[in-house]
Amino acid sequence: MTAPLLITRDQSLLDELLRLAAAAGVAPDVAGDVAAALRGWGAAPLVLVGADVAGDLARIAPARRPRVYVVAWGAVPDEMFRVALAVGAESVAQLPSSEAWLTETLTDLGDAEPAQGLVIGVTGGSGGAGATTFACALGQVAARSGRAVVVDADPLGPGIDRVLGLEERHGVRWDGLCQTTGRLSARSLREALPRREGLGALTWHAGPPGTLQAFAVREVLSAARRGHDLVVVDLPRTADPVVDEVAARCDRLLVVVVPTVAGVASAVRTCARHPDPTSVRLVLRGSGVEPTAISRATGIPVLARMADQRGLAEAIDLGLGPVRSRRSNLGRAATEVLDQLSLIQAAAA
Repeated sequence: MTAPLLITRDQSLLDELLRLAAAAGVAPDVAGDVAAALRGWGAAPLVLVGADVAGDLARIAPARRPRVYVVAWGAVPDEMFRVALAVGAESVAQLPSSEAWLTETLTDLGDAEPAQGLVIGVTGGSGGAGATTFACALGQVAARSGRAVVVDADPLGPGIDRVLGLEERHGVRWDGLCQTTGRLSARSLREALPRREGLGALTWHAGPPGTLQAFAVREVLSAARRGHDLVVVDLPRTADPVVDEVAARCDRLLVVVVPTVAGVASAVRTCARHPDPTSVRLVLRGSGVEPTAISRATGIPVLARMADQRGLAEAIDLGLGPVRSRRSNLGRAATEVLDQLSLIQAAAA
């Protein structure tokens, strides 16, 4: 049960608490008297008791339980803190100063799922390596067995919604999220994104390039991790403080490398940008320089290899995404990478 219990007869206070609950994406139960309050007292994950009924509730001494808070307007007299103790409340929340805290506490109820998904960053070792395509392939394969989302952190890229065939789907884009503040609910983000079955995508509207806002990126990654089994972040190759922060927040960073002399030379520079080489792995696309030589040059292990895929542009143009079959080159490589990362994650747990 995720519905909090609000106990008050003060209509102004109730209206404010309902507003905060709506902002948090939860639908509360409301009790206007002590008898109704007792019926939902034990089952609710959170109980907010209005100061106007706290004394009545204290006199009947309900069973002690966690996550009970008294809510009052403005400054409260010392007597109210004694009443709160009698009710078994953990604290007294004073509005409007406690509004942000109450919203965050209510938002956590909407994120009651224990999921803490794996966050994988994907970037190109050189221009034209196919990092965006591989990021989308990872999302497609992962979505067949769980909830996945691909996050587009490259304002100058093609747009992952176009690569995945989701450009006609309604949903929030970065420009909408960059205008918001406060805590972002995992459920609200998941339900707001353009989506096909288990796969969601966060990208940019067509038109002039946007700009990533650090606070919005932090909230998106936190909410995406809580609400999905896998989060894939398509990272640009450009050096930028926000991009570097996103890369540092990833559990694993995949660098897609074209195994040519020029491609490897560029990949060496790309890998050197990241201060923690233990979290970086290489994915090779095509043939050429041997994997062992690439590992020696970059100091990074090769996680998977894949050949170029025939009919890739046609599949994307048809709105099918890069992976039409798990037996395709991209499908097999994405599956191999996800299996290997699952083993690494399990070993670290």
